[in-house]
Amino acid sequence: MGKIKNALISVSDKENLKIVLQTLKKNKINVISSGGTYKSIKKLGFKSKEVSEYTGFEEMLDGRVKTLHPKIHSGILFQRDKKIHKKQMQKKQFESIDLVIVNFYPFETTIKKTSNKSQIIENIDIGGPSMVRAAAKNFKDVTIITDKKDYSVLIKELNKFKGKTSLNFRKSMANKAYGLTAYYDAMVSEWFNRDIGLEFPERKTFFGKKINQLRYGENPHQKSSIYINSLKNDDINLQQLSGKDLSYNNYNDIFAGLDVLFSNLGLPSTVIVKHANPCGVSSNRSTFQSFLNAQSSDPISAFGGIVACNYKINKKIAQEINKTFFEVILAKGFDKNALRILKKKKNMRVIDISKFKYESKTTTKFFDNSFLLQEKDNLVFNKKMLKCVTKIKPSGKELKDIEFAFRICKYVKSNAIVIVKDNSTIGIGAGQQNRLDSCKLATQKARKFQPKNLINSIAASDAFFPFADGIKTLINAGVKTIVQPGGSIRDKEVIETANKAKIKMIFTGIRHFNH
Repeated sequence: MGKIKNALISVSDKENLKIVLQTLKKNKINVISSGGTYKSIKKLGFKSKEVSEYTGFEEMLDGRVKTLHPKIHSGILFQRDKKIHKKQMQKKQFESIDLVIVNFYPFETTIKKTSNKSQIIENIDIGGPSMVRAAAKNFKDVTIITDKKDYSVLIKELNKFKGKTSLNFRKSMANKAYGLTAYYDAMVSEWFNRDIGLEFPERKTFFGKKINQLRYGENPHQKSSIYINSLKNDDINLQQLSGKDLSYNNYNDIFAGLDVLFSNLGLPSTVIVKHANPCGVSSNRSTFQSFLNAQSSDPISAFGGIVACNYKINKKIAQEINKTFFEVILAKGFDKNALRILKKKKNMRVIDISKFKYESKTTTKFFDNSFLLQEKDNLVFNKKMLKCVTKIKPSGKELKDIEFAFRICKYVKSNAIVIVKDNSTIGIGAGQQNRLDSCKLATQKARKFQPKNLINSIAASDAFFPFADGIKTLINAGVKTIVQPGGSIRDKEVIETANKAKIKMIFTGIRHFNH
């Protein structure tokens, strides 16, 4: 690459332009610019030739067509070492454009500010991405800059190489440019998907902006970052108030906790999560009692877990929290005294979730070069569709616990068994390869931590019971009501076992696998 002769600048974000222009002037590089950029450059006191003057073609269609011109794109795309390209450029009297500085119309900002479709569509950039893609393709001869953060590096390159840039720099900037165009197009595509209500398009694209490089991943030997994929927010709206930086595992548990917390539990609720599994959940009119009940469900597993609350934490709760080691505390606000108490634990992350909102209606799981996309499991049974299959029917009070248990069951890794008493979990069996072991694990925990509450408790299963052995395990522990989807070829045997034990059994017809 020879010395840069001509630079084309067309930017929506005009911050820090001055320092670039100073360097271009120093290196005797001519500037071509368009529209608002031209005006800004002129205002800053630097020379520039407007695109319309350069091309001899006036802007038209309200500015939709200005840089879309052969003189612009030929100048960017021609290969300097090809004789035929040189001859063609000379014949047309076209000059090379060796440096392209472009950022796009603010589509991302616009969709976050307005729902006006006409305004949004007008902020879909055409000329900008065209120039960026052209310059990136021809990185051998052209430098492309798409991020104002790279201005300082560009200046260093120009100063170091006397008006030139290195091939490695051009290649890295080209890579960044294609990342930007891919991100931009994916964002536009997703906006259209949402606008027309298409959740499973023929071609699914993902976009993400890195918001933090994490210390490490799930294990210390793994690298990790967190990205935001949103059409509405620039971050995930988790306001950290104190504590260490969040880790991969912290985020994983936080997301699991938020899933449960925002599942419309109703009353003030506390969710304690360990390794992405709920280990204690309680809903209670008393926020303090809600926390105590959730923790007492499985205090051993709660140690080192995360606490998620859909209420404001006060001094009393904060004092109780500090008696145990927790990695993260999530809540809809903290009073001053509570925050002062919690900040005493320097390693504990304290996060305000008051502004957190769910956006996505789908979930994704990746494996190698494939991924699975599905709707979120937002279904909760309709009470009118419940079918009592035993001789004894549940009471109205029991129905509340039945709904609570089955709702929580949805978020426990399968196979899942959740035992509940008075809107609080007392035993959870998660992630076992067979349902019998999940029943055993749930009852073992309940016997250990909540033996009194186990009597006349309610158990929920995320899927049907293939045999009566799991039912018998729950019955022998003191469970008096079981809620499950039903649908096993041995349903008759299971129901007979329930009737013989004089317990109640409800079929929902809904399965909640969570693998």
